[in-house]
Parts: sequence; C-alpha cells; structure tokens
Amino acid sequence: MKSWLQRLFDVRRDEVLPVCLAVLFFFCVLVALMILRPAREALGLRGGLDAVRWLFMSTALVALLVNPLFGWLVSRLPRLQFISATYAFFACSLVGFFLLLVLTPEAVGVVSGQVFYVWFSVFNLFATMVFWALMADRFSLEQGKRFFGLIAVGGTLGAIAGPSLASQLAAPLGTPALLLVSAGFLTAGLAAAWGIARVRAPRSALAADATGPGELVAGEVVRGEGVRGEGAPADDAHTPIGGSAWAGVRAVFASRYLLGMAAYVVILAVMATFLYFTRLQMVAVLGDDLDLRTTMFARIDLITQLATLLLQALVAGRLMQRIGVPLTLALLPLTTALGFVGLALVGSLAALIAFEAAFRAVQRALMRPARETLFTVLPREDKYKAKAFIDTFVYRGGDVLGAQLEGLLGRLGMGLAALASVAVPLALLWAGLALWLGRTQQRMATAAAPARAVQDAPRRDPRGQVR
Repeated sequence: MKSWLQRLFDVRRDEVLPVCLAVLFFFCVLVALMILRPAREALGLRGGLDAVRWLFMSTALVALLVNPLFGWLVSRLPRLQFISATYAFFACSLVGFFLLLVLTPEAVGVVSGQVFYVWFSVFNLFATMVFWALMADRFSLEQGKRFFGLIAVGGTLGAIAGPSLASQLAAPLGTPALLLVSAGFLTAGLAAAWGIARVRAPRSALAADATGPGELVAGEVVRGEGVRGEGAPADDAHTPIGGSAWAGVRAVFASRYLLGMAAYVVILAVMATFLYFTRLQMVAVLGDDLDLRTTMFARIDLITQLATLLLQALVAGRLMQRIGVPLTLALLPLTTALGFVGLALVGSLAALIAFEAAFRAVQRALMRPARETLFTVLPREDKYKAKAFIDTFVYRGGDVLGAQLEGLLGRLGMGLAALASVAVPLALLWAGLALWLGRTQQRMATAAAPARAVQDAPRRDPRGQVR
C-alpha cells in the first residue's frame, strides 16, 4: 500500500529516504538564513536607500571574486568535500561575527552592519545554490519534475521556522546567540547532505548525466560525462570534477541554453529588486525605529512564507508534471505583470504585501523547482560551476541593474506607474524566454533518451548470456 507521501507527491518507495533527507537539508539551510534575514534588512536600511543600492553593487563584486575560488574547489575536491568546505566556511564566519558582537560590541556600527549585509547576501546565494546544485546532480529530470516541489516545501517550512525561532530565542539568549543557532542548523544541513550523497541512487537517477561527449542538441554542444555502465556507481562522490576554475563562466557564454538561463535570472532579479525597493520605501515611511522596521519585515516574510506553503500544499505537488516545465516557468512572469499593474492602480502597503506574497509564493513553490530542473540535463561540471556563476554573480548583477533602474525612475519622480510601465513589458519578454528554455530542455532530454535506453538495456556476451 502506498504511503500518503507516495500518493500525494508521486515519490516511489526507493526514493523516500533521499527525498526526506533533501527536505531536511533544505529546512536546515533556510532556518539558518531566515533567523538572520530580518536583522540584515534593518541594518542595511540604516544608511538609507542609496546605501542599499551600493550594497547591492558590493555584493555583486564579492560574488564575482568568490566564484573562481568556488570553481577551484569544485575542480580540485570531491563533491562532498567542496560542499562541506562551503558550508563550513559560512558556519565559521557566523561564529566569528558572534565573537565580534560579544567581545567588542563597541565596534558594531553602520559600517559593520553594512559588512554583515554584504556577507549575508553572499551567504544566502551560495547556501541555496550549493543545495540545488546537489539536487540537480543527485536526481534526474523525471525525478525533479515529480518531487523538487516537495523538496521546496522543506525550505518553506525552514523559512517559517527561522523568524519564529528568532523571536522566541532573541530575548532569553540574546541576539548574538542567534548566529550560533544559525551555524548549528548549517552543520545539521551538512550532515543531511552527506546522507543524500551516500544513499544509493534509485535506478531512474542512474542516467542523470547520460548525454554523450560532444553531442549536438538543439544547436548546443552538450559536454556530457558519458553514459555510466550498469555496475558503475551512480554518484562519483570521491572523484574531483576537474577542469578550470573559470570553466563555469566560459560555459555560460559558450551555450545559448545557459545564456538563456542567465537572462532569465537577470530579469528575475530585476523584478525582485523593483519589488524589494518598493517595500523598503513603504516601510521607511512608517518611522525610523529599528525594532519597528525589523518587526514589519519579519511580518511580511511570515505572510509570504505562509502563502508559499499554502500554494505548495495545494498545487505544487503535481503541477509541473501536468502543465510541463515551460508553462510552470512562465507563471511567475505573468504573476509579476499582473502584480505591477495592480500595485500601480492601488499603491498601498496592503497591496504591496499581497503582491509580494503572490510573487514569492509562485517563485519559491513553482518557479524555483522548475528552474532547477533545467540543470538536470547538463553535465556535472556545469551543474556546479556554471550554476554558481549564474546564481551568484549574474543574479546579483541583475540586482544592481534593477536597483539602478529603480533609482533612476525614483529620481525622475515618476512613481509606481513608471515602474509598472517598465516592469510589465519586461515581464512579457521574460515569459517568452521561459517558454523557450522549457522547450529547449525537453529537446535536450529527448535527444539524450536513446543513450539512456542503451545504458538500461541488458548486456549479452557473445554466447547470448545476459550479463
């Protein structure tokens, strides 16, 4: 008899353990992030909106500088080791910030708050990027369509639990102690990552990287890793990926498919930044009190996470299987276009909260799992190196572009109507790009199917015996 998990999310019996570990992993990562995010927002706003725009540029620059270091780790270390090194670095950094707050509280000011803002932004990017890269590496496209939405539920639960834990623990333990709590959840998430990598992959995941080297798919040269043999290990956890530290950057500019994903992420970041600065402006009008602003940001985050969880519980489980990746990717652009039109017509904080809740819910419950399946048809090197470049520097580059464009419109005194006049046409272009990416992915997966069929077929020796 099938369990409720198998019936609701189409998770097969041999997939339950790795999926549950993935849910736990994402839960721990999001708790670690969301415990600290409201404080990050309030600290960043201390210097004003113009300072936040410069902080976006600083974050993009730091992300660019960190990318070759991450690429070097991916090239030189086995998968579990570079994943461990990434999370260990951020956990140690949290301990360092804790010691700074406890031992030298007089050194904490506007500048140190801005340093924390940039560090946290980079932490946020890399923590989620590494998680989804492992998911795209560990599971196949077919599996991703079935249960990446379920795995995203773990992140949503973590995003709800994080602010709740912060509010419960801040008074008895003190704000600095939240940094240690965040580091503890990162460590627990890393333990789950080791479990995911070491649990034997289900048979349907064995051919996740089945495109042959140099195969031409939809006008793209796909640099595959070759088809794994029947007796080969599904996860080369002890073998370094190799290649150059800058291979991810070169791969993006050499592939129309990866360039399309980069363009999709840039538009996503621009739209999110438009919404972000609109929220900052409306909250800033409420007053200068740091606690008031932190509370308001936390409430908006809580409403957003609850809307996300509701959407995931009702439709996310099977939506991608029913309407496909192209349409699922296009849902967020269409939601964005409608949201900016409504915001321009109403222009209230309540309308903003409703729009942001819808935007984030569709983004996290539907778009993010669908976007992560785009990487499942790529070779392992691109899943980590090219993905790192797209999800960190390219995303933050879109933030910078959106922040500067929003600032220009603000200086011209054109208001929400002008913002909508830019956002709506861009959202329609974004929807077209989403459809192209989804269809290209389908062609790449179809072209790789014969190789998987050969790999799964029984092998016979010259005497006709099945090996």
